Amino acid sequence: MTVADHAPDDAEYDDYDPAWQDQVTPFRRWLTEKLTNAGSASADDMASMYAPANRYRGLQESDLDLLAILTNTTIDAVLTAHKADLTEWAQEQQLRDHPDLAVLDADLDRIHRRT
Repeated sequence: MTVADHAPDDAEYDDYDPAWQDQVTPFRRWLTEKLTNAGSASADDMASMYAPANRYRGLQESDLDLLAILTNTTIDAVLTAHKADLTEWAQEQQLRDHPDLAVLDADLDRIHRRT
């Protein structure tokens, strides 16, 4: 049974967002690309399975080992992609909590481009 098979009110799955099943995230893009390059015929399905887990419960050591093998990369490469996704997710959460930060970020980007 997958996380998506559980009811949204299951205590075990508090804060799980069903949109993660379809949401295009940096980790999902990375997984799809690496799995495709490694010759996987089911790259999209596998990315749909592991990308939400990345954000919801993190990756277990066994997940890291398996993904490194399946993507023909290293555990460090999988961890780097995993952490980059979590960093983007944290930034998304900050913007949801404080939408005014988006304006500040745009201003800072504009200032940095001038210098």
